[in-house]
Amino acid sequence: MEPQERIFRASLHVEVADRVRDMIFDGSLPPGYRIEELDLSAKLGTSRTPLREALKVLAHEGLIRLAPGRGAFVTELAPREIDTLFPVLAMLEARCAVEAVRRKTAADLGRLESIHRRMEEHCASGDGDAYHQVTDELHHLLHVMASNPWLLRVTADLRRFLRLFRAAARQPDMRLLQSLAEHRTLMKAVARGDAESAGQIMQHHLLSQQKAWRAAMLSQEREAASGEVADDAVETPRTATAMRPAPAVAADDMRPAA
Repeated sequence: MEPQERIFRASLHVEVADRVRDMIFDGSLPPGYRIEELDLSAKLGTSRTPLREALKVLAHEGLIRLAPGRGAFVTELAPREIDTLFPVLAMLEARCAVEAVRRKTAADLGRLESIHRRMEEHCASGDGDAYHQVTDELHHLLHVMASNPWLLRVTADLRRFLRLFRAAARQPDMRLLQSLAEHRTLMKAVARGDAESAGQIMQHHLLSQQKAWRAAMLSQEREAASGEVADDAVETPRTATAMRPAPAVAADDMRPAA
């Protein structure tokens, strides 16, 4: 009993880390959020000790930032960091696709097609969160099929940051349809065993995500600017009214009523 109990205690923080990671990826713990240990440990039904160990694991993954004397915060990526992530990930994912197609088996293709059908279903229903979750499964399977442990390790690490970014930025429905179209083209290349085309399509897919993200950021900046202009337009007449002198009172108006 004692060895089993020690293993259970040692693995508890791993389970807590998995649950907190999921909360980060689904947006329950948004970027920049300060982790309240008492509150979160109560929600998870555990003590603060395994939570603290879990936070160390997530800090090592880059999902949590530990600030001495201030606490733990969900990592918040700067726009520059997000923008530079895409070309690196595009290069790595393209290599994964090439190697995966070269090594694929009939069983691998069947699993990919099964995952892709679920992507089609979620896109048709407009469930973007479920769509991206299944898309991650497809990409992960390609990484595994590539049979390169270094590619798998580095690409998996970077895709964590991609998921972190997606949790904070909702993509428009049009991008969802474009993403599905890109994956359809990828699946055709995989099915016919065209490794080089699969790599090029994967690279295009990631760079298209970068382009969509840039467009979304530009749109947000324009909305913010237009909002500031609108606020100024509302404030201006109020200020003018406040500074306008009161009308002069005629002498007759100052006489007491009869």
